Amino acid sequence: MSITPAAQRLGPPAVRRVRHQARDVLALMAFSAGASLAIALLLMLLAAAGR
Repeated sequence: MSITPAAQRLGPPAVRRVRHQARDVLALMAFSAGASLAIALLLMLLAAAGR
């Protein structure tokens, strides 16, 4: 990644990049929530089976 002024663009390409990054962040958050839920359910099942 370059920090030269030529690499810094403003306008529509920057907006698309931000939207793409936001979409990636939302996908990562959804995956993280799903994985956490799956692990929590697995631990609950193991705890119930251990009684």
